[in-house]
Amino acid sequence: MFYYVLKYVLLGPLLRLLFRPRIEGLEHIPDEGAAIVAGNHLSFSDHFLMPAILARRITFLAKAEYFTGPGLKGRLTAAFFRSAGQIPVDRSGREAGRAAIREGLGVLSRGELLGIYPEGTRSHDGRLYKGKVGVAVMALRAGVPVVPCAMVGTFEIQPPGQVLPRIKRVTVRFGEPLDFSRYAGMENEKAVVRAVTDEIMYAILRLSGQEYVDRYAAEVKAEEQERQRVRRLPGRGGGGAPRQG
Repeated sequence: MFYYVLKYVLLGPLLRLLFRPRIEGLEHIPDEGAAIVAGNHLSFSDHFLMPAILARRITFLAKAEYFTGPGLKGRLTAAFFRSAGQIPVDRSGREAGRAAIREGLGVLSRGELLGIYPEGTRSHDGRLYKGKVGVAVMALRAGVPVVPCAMVGTFEIQPPGQVLPRIKRVTVRFGEPLDFSRYAGMENEKAVVRAVTDEIMYAILRLSGQEYVDRYAAEVKAEEQERQRVRRLPGRGGGGAPRQG
């Protein structure tokens, strides 16, 4: 119930008024039946803009940190995501990945729309990164189509670290559904799930026009954070005392 109050009364009308989203390819979302909507992830705003423009309810696999934050802000955020029907996903470890797949398959078994960001995390620099194979495993096991989606402009309105979004028009673009029935029963073949994932990411890339990086976003982000940490060390240009020769 609260999902529809948010969508039609509280949040949805406000988002459509402020950001005036251009919507392209909405006809590619099936009117009924299970399907995966796989998109790029540029901003915290993505969680709200896509559901606001879809006629059907969509359930996202959301990172567990949204449900475990400290203090009043953390409790409010967790309550919001639970009320909106989002599913917490622990992103650490192999078992966590299997748990996310089980949760996603549960949504699809009910004939619903499942939203997923194959990159696994928000892009920290606006580029599109290599997709994780969970989206392919779910598509093949459930035998459902995958609708690629590109959020365009959301990085500019709310890049990582910015609390309040800028008021600027964005575009939500959906592509033709991808049918992977030719790979039915092959979800345990590593080469197959990698090929399916890459096909999904290429479809997203065509829609978004982003620069593509054939590496996982979390790895690149961790490397950049480490470089920043080293630069802040004393004697490495981070503002500390210079080394004595």
